Amino acid sequence: MPIRRIIVSAHNGVHARPVAELVRLAQSHGSPVTLRTADGTTVDLSSVLAVMDLGIATGDPVEIETAPSPTSEAVLDQLAEVLAPRG
Repeated sequence: MPIRRIIVSAHNGVHARPVAELVRLAQSHGSPVTLRTADGTTVDLSSVLAVMDLGIATGDPVEIETAPSPTSEAVLDQLAEVLAPRG
């Protein structure tokens, strides 16, 4: 399964705007996408409330995962950019 391990660097952690973008990207992907926190909690990335309830902060490690597909690597790259912007 394609997976990305990320240290969250988004300003102020994962709040409403980044969560909305994560959910939009996950929902546009043809396969389920999950997010797992360091304590093992795993949520469906298409649920705004599930992601918000995690309270992910800057510096937290997370993993995002989806089933293999022609677009899986691209969607994981886009999701990683939301969680840890490079610019």
